[in-house]
Amino acid sequence: MQWILRDIPLGRNIQTVRMKKDMTQKEVIEKLELMGGLMSRSTLANIEAGRRNIKASNLKALKILFDVDYEEFFKD
Repeated sequence: MQWILRDIPLGRNIQTVRMKKDMTQKEVIEKLELMGGLMSRSTLANIEAGRRNIKASNLKALKILFDVDYEEFFKD
């Protein structure tokens, strides 16, 4: 299992993309589950706050779900 290190800008960028897509954390989690992903709402909240690492597989799933390029998550 690969992890992306905790990074506050990364978490904020994930939150920004989610909000631009007009989705709640609950909606994101529900859609990830339909895609076969496993993440709790509290895990997503902690990732967005920069308090938790994100699995590379979850980052890939968010990229697909939000239909964005990875660079959207890694902006300064």
